[in-house]
Amino acid sequence: MTTLDEIARQAGVSKATVSRVLNERPGVSAATRRTVMTALAVLGYDQPSRLRPRSAGLVGLVVAELQNPVFPMFAQVIEMTLARHGYTAVLCAQTPEGAGEDEYVGMLTDRGVSGIIFVSGLHADSTIDRERYTGLLEQGLPMVFVNGHLKGLGIPTVSCDDVAAGALATRHLTELGHRRIGFLSGPLRYTPVQRRLSGYRAAMAECHGSAPDDLVELGPFGVEGGRTSAGALLRRGATALVCGSDLMALGAIREARRSGLRVPEDVSVVGSDDSPLMTFTDPPLTTVRQPARAMGIAAVRALMDEIKGHPAKPVEYLFEPELIVRSSTRLSAGGRASFVGGTE
Repeated sequence: MTTLDEIARQAGVSKATVSRVLNERPGVSAATRRTVMTALAVLGYDQPSRLRPRSAGLVGLVVAELQNPVFPMFAQVIEMTLARHGYTAVLCAQTPEGAGEDEYVGMLTDRGVSGIIFVSGLHADSTIDRERYTGLLEQGLPMVFVNGHLKGLGIPTVSCDDVAAGALATRHLTELGHRRIGFLSGPLRYTPVQRRLSGYRAAMAECHGSAPDDLVELGPFGVEGGRTSAGALLRRGATALVCGSDLMALGAIREARRSGLRVPEDVSVVGSDDSPLMTFTDPPLTTVRQPARAMGIAAVRALMDEIKGHPAKPVEYLFEPELIVRSSTRLSAGGRASFVGGTE
């Protein structure tokens, strides 16, 4: 009450008027609102975050992490594209020991960013509470998701076609004569994992008549997760592996060698994303390329439309993946290549 008294006296208005301004209630003229906000500044009080004008030059960029090389790829493209539009990206990368997405979003909204692009954030987790995003929508904050669509929220999403990615890798290995093709990826609660697994199973059913559950192993993302999952699949007789990321593929190659197997002579391995330096691994990694540059540019364009008051359609825009064949895959040992849908 003391605070309201001070502000009211400084502004020359009633406490009720101050209360209406601070709570964004109607019935107060623009001039009176400015007077009250000036009184706040004169008295040394911070404006409530919801009343602060948004910076025209800042956009939040929240990424899942930076250890996986695909996320710095996205960050670089998005930062450069935002700069061309006159905006500066505020990069927020999550770490196990550091701030999480919700903490970063609170910081960004306090600073009045013009919008936020989320790359493989909590929105990719099909089990999360959607209220964290509906609250931002109610504030009128422009947002775009990358890789992970939440239906019904009205937030434009840019994604790689993960169903196609899973099928591409599986068909490639089938064409090399493999039948015991294993699939390993991160936890099933993530939408991209669900979709990639769906593509793998569809291709296995199409090419081999079934998709055995014993050839699917889901675990933590990363090199160690790939190593552990690959070990389980190799013990079950898999001769080829479809991996949910390039880092998991590198872990799978490490585990194959630890088990006395050669890549690709004994085991073929396909990664996902085509992260930087995959050309220089041993062996160079066959992978399914995610079109990060085109996706990053599209995400910024969608956000710019939102900021300018011309919202993009609240749909998911799918980008086609591309199979990049290198040296980690080859004809199955003792097998014969079969060309699915084509001729030898």
